[in-house]
Amino acid sequence: MIAYDFPGYTDVFFKEAKEEFGVDKVPSPERFVLFIDHMVPAAAPKEEELHKITRAWGKEQGVPVHEREGIGHQVSAELGYATPGAFAVHFDGHVSQLGAFGTLAMGARKSVLETFVSERMALVVPGTVKIEVTGTVQPGVMARDIFHHLVRVMGPSSCRFKVVELCGPVIDAMSIEGRQTICGQAMFLGATTMLIAPDAKTLEYAKGRAKIALDPVYPDADAHYDRVVTVDVSDLAPIVVAPPSPANTRDLTEYAGLEVHMGYLGSCASGRLEDLRVAAQVLKGRKIKPGFQLHVVPTSQAIMSQAASEGLISTLVDAGAFISSSSCDYCYGRIATMTDGQRAVSTGTLNTPGRMGSADSEIFICNAAVVAASALEGCITDPRPYLANTEGSAA
Repeated sequence: MIAYDFPGYTDVFFKEAKEEFGVDKVPSPERFVLFIDHMVPAAAPKEEELHKITRAWGKEQGVPVHEREGIGHQVSAELGYATPGAFAVHFDGHVSQLGAFGTLAMGARKSVLETFVSERMALVVPGTVKIEVTGTVQPGVMARDIFHHLVRVMGPSSCRFKVVELCGPVIDAMSIEGRQTICGQAMFLGATTMLIAPDAKTLEYAKGRAKIALDPVYPDADAHYDRVVTVDVSDLAPIVVAPPSPANTRDLTEYAGLEVHMGYLGSCASGRLEDLRVAAQVLKGRKIKPGFQLHVVPTSQAIMSQAASEGLISTLVDAGAFISSSSCDYCYGRIATMTDGQRAVSTGTLNTPGRMGSADSEIFICNAAVVAASALEGCITDPRPYLANTEGSAA
């Protein structure tokens, strides 16, 4: 069971398990891991109080609490809690990104209370939709574009309450980071989770990290699928997801030139090394437009450290970006909020009204290269001219 500190969830679980079910000690505490990745650092006493409660509960129960190491969905993979063949639950559906490692990871909202009370959890076994991604990925196209193209082609409810099995030559060639990006957005297809069969990349990543023995699970040769879909991405260009919904996938060209005031490069979806590398490639030797705010938040502190070692952080800072330590706080508007009439380009997870501040502000979801190029121009900008003479990759 993986969880992060958030009001109304972990603090309530701690209390209800004890007061309503009489559980003083959770069964098999080695099954649990907690992350403090919201409200970091605390800006009010009530926020620090929640952190204090989380630390104390972890110490009392013998459950590890990882604090200020990054966003839990990412750090859980780095620390070996996501392993091929494992089953994980969280109250947050973005835990599905662990499917990139062959982990069946589901967001179960407040039903995860069952894990605090017993070692069992009742779930309805979902059907499976198989999506094969084929074609040649063009320059400037990243994993974010590929996922949102799937939403456009299939529809936001096309996989409702299903498990998506993702495969195909594009996925085979994709990095672990790109796979995490796609799997973590499964809910926007209506899916319960998304899964990629482990391959050599997966096993190499897990080797030396795994907290439990590796037990990869693969599709049966005669596996039944509720639906099989093939999507060719050869003609795909960079996209934007326009407000007010993550289902509103559009060609970038429809909004090219639209003024934007802020850029956010981060979140559990897209703040990894590949995102930082492509942003640095676009921004190297250039300056963002005066008055534009570019916030870069690496998904974990380990990623921050590696990015610094590669010189990416200095490149981004020299261009005018503001770098922050890893947390979830920019994605949901706790930090760097927008006011009425402002627009942002964002690699965050949602673009619903009020997500990053005022309900009268707008969020356009896009890939990291688009965020960087838009920061230079002060408007939604196609990054491909800045990436000329480079090979396309599904980052």
